Amino acid sequence: MNILVCIKQVPASSKVEVDPVTGVIKRDGASCKMNLYDLYALETAFRIREAAGGTIHVISMGPGQAADVIREAFAMGADGGTLVSDRRFGGADVLATSYTLAQGIRAAGDFDLILCGKQTTDGDTAQVGSEIAEWLGIPSVANVREIREVTDEDLTIAMDLPEEIEIARVQMPCLLAVDKDIFMPRLPSYVRKKAAAGRKIQVLSLDDMEDKDPSHYGLNGSPTQVVRIFPPDVNDEKETWTEPGDIMAAHLTEKLAELKFI
Repeated sequence: MNILVCIKQVPASSKVEVDPVTGVIKRDGASCKMNLYDLYALETAFRIREAAGGTIHVISMGPGQAADVIREAFAMGADGGTLVSDRRFGGADVLATSYTLAQGIRAAGDFDLILCGKQTTDGDTAQVGSEIAEWLGIPSVANVREIREVTDEDLTIAMDLPEEIEIARVQMPCLLAVDKDIFMPRLPSYVRKKAAAGRKIQVLSLDDMEDKDPSHYGLNGSPTQVVRIFPPDVNDEKETWTEPGDIMAAHLTEKLAELKFI
């Protein structure tokens, strides 16, 4: 089975710089790490490979430094990796991002199963996985919490819905967006890291895509655009109430009303 895992490099801190013109996060040179939810997707891939055999390839979209998370995936056990990187991809919203990744996946090879984390910690949209599947024309399932059975043709999974757990059988090729705690992610191995030190990472630019129209990528291909990103205001003002309980309850009610919580 050929398994592809989509991974992303995200800011390691909540203190990030935002481009004042485009409204997007400045990723070059920032302290970064692998998206937390992608670790669950990677571990799911490793468990499926252990049960059914096959290879695991990872793909990431971002600047050159995003190769670091691909190297991290190598140290965890991934067999190969592709970096989709081009200045013309910068500033993409979820639609343009999913389209770019779908084009990159087509260029990277044929895969039976694509795995994604439920969402990313920088965007939190939880939309890219299902949109990739739409561009590729394959079935997808989100909020996957358990892999129950794997055959040569399909997978039986459990998905976490708001009021119930639903069991589904999904024909491959397909895409699964896994939830946290589906498996406990393993740690990178120093031995695997050294063994993969010279392994090449495939780098794809716009020129390598089947669709080379730049208007379909980056800011040009994004129907939505961030107008402004800003941190919440810090409130250092504190009030101390020393009145009896019933009076303090009245004060609290007034405050909640001011904040429009009630």
